[in-house]
Amino acid sequence: MTQPDNAGGDGGDFIWYELAVPDPALVRDFYREVAGWSIDETAHDTGTVEYRMIRRADGGFAGGVLTITDQMAQGGMRPMWLGYIHHPDVDAAVQAMIKAGGTTLMPPSDMEGVGRIALLADPQAAPVYIMAPTPPAGDPDAKSDVFSYMTTGHVTWNELMTSDPAAAIALYGQLFGWSQEGSMNMGELGEYQFIQHGDDPIGAVMPLMPQMERSCWNFYIAVEDIDRAAEAVTARGGSVFGEPQEVPGGSFALNALDPAGAAIGFVGPRKE
Repeated sequence: MTQPDNAGGDGGDFIWYELAVPDPALVRDFYREVAGWSIDETAHDTGTVEYRMIRRADGGFAGGVLTITDQMAQGGMRPMWLGYIHHPDVDAAVQAMIKAGGTTLMPPSDMEGVGRIALLADPQAAPVYIMAPTPPAGDPDAKSDVFSYMTTGHVTWNELMTSDPAAAIALYGQLFGWSQEGSMNMGELGEYQFIQHGDDPIGAVMPLMPQMERSCWNFYIAVEDIDRAAEAVTARGGSVFGEPQEVPGGSFALNALDPAGAAIGFVGPRKE
């Protein structure tokens, strides 16, 4: 694989998360009960896409919901979560990703009042957005808080499952200034390698599991009680993959599918 030139600049934070589903009503009760999130009843309709905001219990934003149209579905779009990573020069980052072997799924474009964005598949085919956001009027130093490490109600962990962990770590590190420090041995499943942005943990990179069709990003929401979350998943039409598993630090992680079929994870303590 040819490594990209350094696209340079600041950035590197996960600044937004997007759930793509054919019908937001399928998942509204699920995320309210499991994560304490609410999905707006009224959509922003641009004429080509229908978009709703997701709001946390504290009133902040957790992300957005994109309604999958028939045309999108025919093009291969399926229910999934996608992450947006900040880069100050979207076009340069796109070219760097393409040079490394990635592909453009949606070319760079400007969204009024939002910023410049592009949707890519990295060289191992994991989809990801790159975004240079437009700060809110009157607040040029505004910072997204959709991601917050081990803070209840926020996305708290970003996990890349990939067919080539070493190449992915090198590429994302070069593009976004991430570092890789520490790992956990998963036996036959390989190494679970932790990634940081500056001094802050942001997630991990792991080998692609045999049952997975392609590389992908997985996201975890921090909850107050992992067992209550597991019960709420099934009660609200989702499904879980096994039992909650203990992770470093004493919390427990749970992988699930929401009622639309999008993969999502949860992490939190087990309360006696």
